[in-house]
Amino acid sequence: MPTVRSAAVAGAFYPGDPRVLDAQLGELMGAVENGAPRFGFPKAVIVPHAGYIYSGPVAAQAFDKLVAARGVVKRVVLLGPVHRVPVRGLALPGADQFETPLGRIPIDADAVRAVADLPQVVTSAPAHALEHSLEVQLPFLQRVLGQFSLVPFAVGSAGVAEVAAVIERLWGGSETIIVLSTDLSHYHRYDEARRIDGATVERIAGFATDLDHDEACGATPLNGLLHVAAAKGLSIEPLAACNSGDTAGDRQRVVGYSAFALYESGEVSQDEVGRTLVGIARGAIGHRLGHAAEPPRVDRPAWLAQTGASFVTLTIEGGLRGCIGSLQAHRPLGADVAANAENAAFRDPRFAPLTGAEWPRVEAEVSLLTAPRRVRFSDEVDLLVKLRPGVDGVILEHGGRRGTFLPQVWESLPDRRRFIEELKRKAGLPADTRLVHCNVWCYQVLKWRQSDFASH
Repeated sequence: MPTVRSAAVAGAFYPGDPRVLDAQLGELMGAVENGAPRFGFPKAVIVPHAGYIYSGPVAAQAFDKLVAARGVVKRVVLLGPVHRVPVRGLALPGADQFETPLGRIPIDADAVRAVADLPQVVTSAPAHALEHSLEVQLPFLQRVLGQFSLVPFAVGSAGVAEVAAVIERLWGGSETIIVLSTDLSHYHRYDEARRIDGATVERIAGFATDLDHDEACGATPLNGLLHVAAAKGLSIEPLAACNSGDTAGDRQRVVGYSAFALYESGEVSQDEVGRTLVGIARGAIGHRLGHAAEPPRVDRPAWLAQTGASFVTLTIEGGLRGCIGSLQAHRPLGADVAANAENAAFRDPRFAPLTGAEWPRVEAEVSLLTAPRRVRFSDEVDLLVKLRPGVDGVILEHGGRRGTFLPQVWESLPDRRRFIEELKRKAGLPADTRLVHCNVWCYQVLKWRQSDFASH
């Protein structure tokens, strides 16, 4: 029978009921505002580890960056400080699985063997038994990544080089990410904490490796990660910072929180992404029409394996000829584009199947969607004010009926009120349906037309 490290702080730091926990995670992740649509994901993130009501909004900023990693990342190396049981070195739990209310996560046995010869790597079940700094990250990771294996280190007394050696040994490729768990200063008054933490955030962003535990409780593993990140030339993006006085605590004795994302160089360019996705869309349709002997490769390069949501739009001389897509990422991006291209060409119920005679005149456009975010509004006027013409794609749902317009539709429907009226019609809703009874989500897109690459 496998040995299991059971959840120790479920019901205290985060909900113990899986349905309530999933709902809270949804609220935290849904509250992260979409920035510019992006592609790729960090190699490492730095996240806080207090109760979700205190540090959850900050942690969500980092985990949101890992949404694109689903389907690619198979292993998470998780490091956090010990709070209850002192230990010398970096302690593994000696268990086969970690458990949360959302299920069990297997310990990566190959990774454990890979570091077994390092003297600073030890086994200590007591160090892990009640430790919250690692456990609170797991439900976020389960929601964002789905299936993965775990390499959890409860870090006690260790030098920068000792921590760095473990991280180096497990660095891996795109299948591996590093999650570093740390809070900032503890129990200062609000204004003093802001001053201290502001300086610490600057030091982290500058790859300092001499942080102390008054600045960050996870300074020991953090210094090691920053040492490796600087040596490998990673870039670092500060995402958020606040303290418990900004969330659910008073301002007399606060704890500081911050989140960062660290990226390796050589990230795929938007031009490369667009060229590849348009090529897949055209290749899938061309193969179905008999113009290509083989279907397009949808698993190479490796980034096509990450889950993604796409729309494929086909036009002939500017007129719509088909448009089908995915509103939620649910399969590898390459496969999603290929399937949506075929559906747009041959299964859009508004049009007859595309013919070989039409094919030379077709232009394909691929849109890559961000995760939809729920729009909270009080009435129709409030909703219309919050919509951003030319920026937001909109999903409208009521009574089991749903429709969406991509941001590109604003070009032909620039008036907000008419845009929504036409979206009601597309969703099959009566014209007098009150918007306050509807659910509304917004998303943004990166889009590429076939003609964008015609002269390249």
